[in-house]
Amino acid sequence: MIKGFKGFTKDLKCRDFQFEVGKEYEEAKAIACETGFHFCEYPLDVFRYYAPADSRFCEVEGDGEIDKHDSDSKVAVTKIKIGAEIKLPGLIQAGVQFIMDRVSWGDDKGSNKTEAYSAATNTGDQSAATNTGNRSAATNTGDQSAATNTGNRSAATNTGYQSAATNTGDQSAATVEGEESVAISLGIEGKAKGALGCWLTLAEWNRDENYDWHRIDVQTAKVDGETIKADTWYRLEDGQFVEAVEEEE
Repeated sequence: MIKGFKGFTKDLKCRDFQFEVGKEYEEAKAIACETGFHFCEYPLDVFRYYAPADSRFCEVEGDGEIDKHDSDSKVAVTKIKIGAEIKLPGLIQAGVQFIMDRVSWGDDKGSNKTEAYSAATNTGDQSAATNTGNRSAATNTGDQSAATNTGNRSAATNTGYQSAATNTGDQSAATVEGEESVAISLGIEGKAKGALGCWLTLAEWNRDENYDWHRIDVQTAKVDGETIKADTWYRLEDGQFVEAVEEEE
Protein backbone atom coordinates (compact mmCIF):
# COMPACT_ATOMS: atom_id res chain seq x y z
CA MET A 1 0.00 0.00 0.00
CA ILE A 2 1.26 3.46 -0.90
CA LYS A 3 -0.07 6.86 0.23
CA GLY A 4 -0.18 10.11 -1.69
CA PHE A 5 -2.24 13.01 -3.02
CA LYS A 6 -4.50 13.25 -6.06
CA GLY A 7 -5.81 16.22 -8.02
CA PHE A 8 -9.22 16.52 -9.64
CA THR A 9 -11.35 19.00 -11.54
CA LYS A 10 -13.82 21.00 -9.48
CA ASP A 11 -16.46 18.27 -9.92
CA LEU A 12 -14.01 15.63 -8.62
CA LYS A 13 -13.24 14.11 -12.00
CA CYS A 14 -9.91 12.94 -13.43
CA ARG A 15 -9.64 11.97 -17.09
CA ASP A 16 -13.46 12.15 -17.21
CA PHE A 17 -13.72 9.47 -14.50
CA GLN A 18 -16.05 10.47 -11.65
CA PHE A 19 -14.64 9.93 -8.16
CA GLU A 20 -16.24 10.25 -4.71
CA VAL A 21 -14.60 10.90 -1.34
CA GLY A 22 -14.45 7.72 0.72
CA LYS A 23 -14.97 5.37 -2.22
CA GLU A 24 -12.60 2.66 -3.52
CA TYR A 25 -11.96 1.87 -7.18
CA GLU A 26 -10.15 -0.83 -9.14
CA GLU A 27 -8.75 -1.28 -12.64
CA ALA A 28 -7.13 -4.26 -14.34
CA LYS A 29 -3.70 -2.80 -15.12
CA ALA A 30 -1.41 0.04 -14.01
CA ILE A 31 1.09 1.74 -16.37
CA ALA A 32 2.24 5.23 -15.44
CA CYS A 33 0.81 7.89 -17.79
CA GLU A 34 -1.18 5.25 -19.67
CA THR A 35 -3.63 3.27 -17.56
CA GLY A 36 -4.64 2.80 -13.94
CA PHE A 37 -5.39 5.34 -11.24
CA HIS A 38 -2.76 8.05 -10.87
CA PHE A 39 -1.61 10.20 -7.95
CA CYS A 40 1.58 11.76 -6.55
CA GLU A 41 3.58 10.80 -3.48
CA TYR A 42 5.13 14.27 -3.19
CA PRO A 43 2.20 16.65 -2.49
CA LEU A 44 3.47 19.60 -4.57
CA ASP A 45 3.87 17.42 -7.68
CA VAL A 46 0.07 17.52 -8.11
CA PHE A 47 0.40 21.15 -9.25
CA ARG A 48 2.09 19.89 -12.43
CA TYR A 49 -1.22 18.31 -13.42
CA TYR A 50 -3.90 20.36 -11.65
CA ALA A 51 -3.66 24.11 -11.03
CA PRO A 52 -4.44 25.12 -7.41
CA ALA A 53 -6.99 27.79 -8.31
CA ASP A 54 -9.18 25.50 -10.45
CA SER A 55 -8.84 22.09 -8.79
CA ARG A 56 -9.60 19.96 -5.77
CA PHE A 57 -7.23 17.62 -3.96
CA CYS A 58 -7.57 14.54 -1.77
CA GLU A 59 -5.38 12.25 0.26
CA VAL A 60 -5.38 8.77 -1.30
CA GLU A 61 -4.15 5.23 -0.74
CA GLY A 62 -3.05 3.03 -3.61
CA ASP A 63 -2.60 -0.73 -3.72
CA GLY A 64 -2.45 -3.69 -6.06
CA GLU A 65 -0.19 -3.34 -9.09
CA ILE A 66 2.01 -0.21 -8.79
CA ASP A 67 4.01 1.51 -11.53
CA LYS A 68 6.10 4.62 -10.79
CA HIS A 69 6.78 7.51 -13.16
CA ASP A 70 10.42 8.34 -13.98
CA SER A 71 10.41 12.16 -13.91
CA ASP A 72 8.45 12.89 -10.71
CA SER A 73 6.61 11.15 -7.86
CA LYS A 74 3.54 10.19 -9.90
CA VAL A 75 2.46 6.58 -9.59
CA ALA A 76 -0.19 4.43 -11.25
CA VAL A 77 -2.08 1.75 -9.29
CA THR A 78 -4.82 -0.75 -9.94
CA LYS A 79 -6.57 -0.07 -6.61
CA ILE A 80 -7.21 3.36 -5.09
CA LYS A 81 -9.09 4.68 -2.08
CA ILE A 82 -10.09 8.35 -2.07
CA GLY A 83 -9.51 9.80 1.38
CA ALA A 84 -10.31 13.17 2.88
CA GLU A 85 -10.27 16.30 0.74
CA ILE A 86 -7.37 18.60 1.57
CA LYS A 87 -7.29 22.38 1.09
CA LEU A 88 -4.35 24.28 -0.38
CA PRO A 89 -2.71 25.33 2.92
CA GLY A 90 -2.84 21.74 4.15
CA LEU A 91 -1.48 20.40 0.86
CA ILE A 92 1.42 22.84 0.89
CA GLN A 93 2.21 22.08 4.52
CA ALA A 94 2.14 18.37 3.64
CA GLY A 95 4.70 19.15 0.93
CA VAL A 96 7.03 20.77 3.45
CA GLN A 97 6.55 17.87 5.88
CA PHE A 98 7.23 15.37 3.08
CA ILE A 99 10.65 16.95 2.60
CA MET A 100 11.39 17.28 6.30
CA ASP A 101 10.59 13.60 6.88
CA ARG A 102 13.14 12.59 4.24
CA VAL A 103 16.02 14.72 5.41
CA SER A 104 19.10 12.68 6.29
CA TRP A 105 19.88 14.58 9.46
CA GLY A 106 22.82 12.32 10.27
CA ASP A 107 24.37 12.98 6.83
CA ASP A 108 24.69 16.72 7.37
CA LYS A 109 21.60 17.46 5.27
CA GLY A 110 19.79 19.32 8.01
CA SER A 111 20.52 22.65 9.62
CA ASN A 112 18.63 23.85 12.68
CA LYS A 113 19.02 27.13 14.55
CA THR A 114 17.06 28.59 17.45
CA GLU A 115 18.97 31.78 18.26
CA ALA A 116 17.90 35.27 17.18
CA TYR A 117 19.86 36.85 14.29
CA SER A 118 21.01 33.41 13.16
CA ALA A 119 21.28 31.67 9.80
CA ALA A 120 20.54 28.08 8.77
CA THR A 121 21.89 27.16 5.34
CA ASN A 122 21.74 23.99 3.25
CA THR A 123 22.96 23.11 -0.23
CA GLY A 124 22.07 19.40 -0.49
CA ASP A 125 19.04 17.93 -2.28
CA GLN A 126 16.05 16.91 -0.14
CA SER A 127 17.41 18.95 2.74
CA ALA A 128 15.96 21.24 5.39
CA ALA A 129 17.10 24.54 6.86
CA THR A 130 15.08 25.53 9.91
CA ASN A 131 15.13 28.65 12.09
CA THR A 132 13.00 29.68 15.05
CA GLY A 133 14.85 32.83 16.12
CA ASN A 134 13.67 36.36 15.31
CA ARG A 135 15.35 38.30 12.45
CA SER A 136 16.91 35.10 11.17
CA ALA A 137 17.41 33.43 7.81
CA ALA A 138 16.84 29.90 6.50
CA THR A 139 18.31 29.22 3.06
CA ASN A 140 18.30 26.17 0.79
CA THR A 141 19.76 25.65 -2.67
CA GLY A 142 19.11 21.91 -3.11
CA ASP A 143 16.23 20.45 -5.13
CA GLN A 144 13.07 19.30 -3.30
CA SER A 145 14.21 21.00 -0.11
CA ALA A 146 12.58 23.11 2.59
CA ALA A 147 13.62 26.39 4.19
CA THR A 148 11.46 27.13 7.23
CA ASN A 149 11.30 30.09 9.62
CA THR A 150 9.02 30.76 12.58
CA GLY A 151 10.69 33.89 14.00
CA ASN A 152 9.40 37.41 13.39
CA ARG A 153 11.01 39.61 10.69
CA SER A 154 12.82 36.61 9.23
CA ALA A 155 13.53 35.32 5.73
CA ALA A 156 13.14 31.87 4.14
CA THR A 157 14.74 31.41 0.72
CA ASN A 158 14.89 28.47 -1.68
CA THR A 159 16.53 28.25 -5.11
CA GLY A 160 16.12 24.50 -5.71
CA TYR A 161 13.66 22.84 -8.08
CA GLN A 162 10.27 21.81 -6.57
CA SER A 163 11.18 23.24 -3.15
CA ALA A 164 9.37 25.23 -0.48
CA ALA A 165 10.19 28.35 1.52
CA THR A 166 7.92 28.77 4.53
CA ASN A 167 7.53 31.61 7.03
CA THR A 168 5.02 31.84 9.85
CA GLY A 169 6.58 34.76 11.75
CA ASP A 170 5.11 38.26 11.61
CA GLN A 171 6.54 40.76 9.10
CA SER A 172 8.57 37.98 7.46
CA ALA A 173 9.34 37.05 3.87
CA ALA A 174 9.48 33.90 1.76
CA THR A 175 11.29 33.69 -1.58
CA VAL A 176 11.60 30.90 -4.16
CA GLU A 177 13.58 30.83 -7.41
CA GLY A 178 13.56 27.15 -8.40
CA GLU A 179 11.06 25.84 -10.94
CA GLU A 180 7.67 24.70 -9.57
CA SER A 181 8.51 25.79 -6.01
CA VAL A 182 6.25 27.39 -3.39
CA ALA A 183 6.83 30.49 -1.24
CA ILE A 184 4.61 30.50 1.86
CA SER A 185 4.28 33.44 4.23
CA LEU A 186 1.51 33.03 6.78
CA GLY A 187 2.37 35.61 9.44
CA ILE A 188 0.95 39.10 10.01
CA GLU A 189 2.12 41.48 7.26
CA GLY A 190 3.99 38.65 5.58
CA LYS A 191 5.11 38.84 1.97
CA ALA A 192 6.33 36.44 -0.70
CA LYS A 193 7.86 36.48 -4.15
CA GLY A 194 8.89 33.87 -6.68
CA ALA A 195 10.27 33.19 -10.11
CA LEU A 196 8.03 32.59 -13.11
CA GLY A 197 6.10 29.33 -12.71
CA CYS A 198 6.34 29.24 -8.92
CA TRP A 199 3.47 29.56 -6.45
CA LEU A 200 2.85 32.09 -3.67
CA THR A 201 0.74 31.41 -0.58
CA LEU A 202 -0.14 34.35 1.66
CA ALA A 203 -2.33 34.98 4.69
CA GLU A 204 -4.43 38.01 5.57
CA TRP A 205 -4.96 39.05 9.20
CA ASN A 206 -7.46 41.33 10.92
CA ARG A 207 -7.44 42.91 14.39
CA ASP A 208 -10.67 42.70 16.43
CA GLU A 209 -12.11 45.16 18.92
CA ASN A 210 -9.82 43.75 21.61
CA TYR A 211 -6.79 44.36 19.38
CA ASP A 212 -6.22 40.63 18.99
CA TRP A 213 -5.04 39.43 15.56
CA HIS A 214 -6.91 36.69 13.67
CA ARG A 215 -6.06 35.05 10.35
CA ILE A 216 -9.08 35.65 8.10
CA ASP A 217 -7.92 34.38 4.72
CA VAL A 218 -5.26 32.29 2.96
CA GLN A 219 -4.81 32.44 -0.81
CA THR A 220 -2.50 30.80 -3.33
CA ALA A 221 -1.58 32.20 -6.75
CA LYS A 222 0.76 31.19 -9.55
CA VAL A 223 3.50 33.53 -10.71
CA ASP A 224 2.32 33.74 -14.33
CA GLY A 225 4.18 36.92 -15.31
CA GLU A 226 0.93 38.78 -15.96
CA THR A 227 -1.50 38.80 -13.04
CA ILE A 228 1.32 37.92 -10.64
CA LYS A 229 4.71 39.27 -11.71
CA ALA A 230 7.95 37.36 -11.31
CA ASP A 231 10.47 38.43 -8.67
CA THR A 232 7.99 40.89 -7.16
CA TRP A 233 6.96 41.05 -3.50
CA TYR A 234 3.25 40.50 -2.79
CA ARG A 235 0.99 40.79 0.25
CA LEU A 236 -2.62 39.66 0.66
CA GLU A 237 -5.08 42.52 1.17
CA ASP A 238 -8.89 42.24 0.96
CA GLY A 239 -8.47 38.76 -0.50
CA GLN A 240 -6.31 40.03 -3.36
CA PHE A 241 -2.60 39.82 -4.15
CA VAL A 242 -1.16 43.33 -4.12
CA GLU A 243 2.40 44.43 -4.71
CA ALA A 244 4.23 45.10 -1.46
CA VAL A 245 6.33 48.23 -1.11
CA GLU A 246 9.84 47.36 -0.03
CA GLU A 247 10.62 49.11 3.21
CA GLU A 248 13.93 50.61 4.18
CA GLU A 249 15.63 48.95 7.16
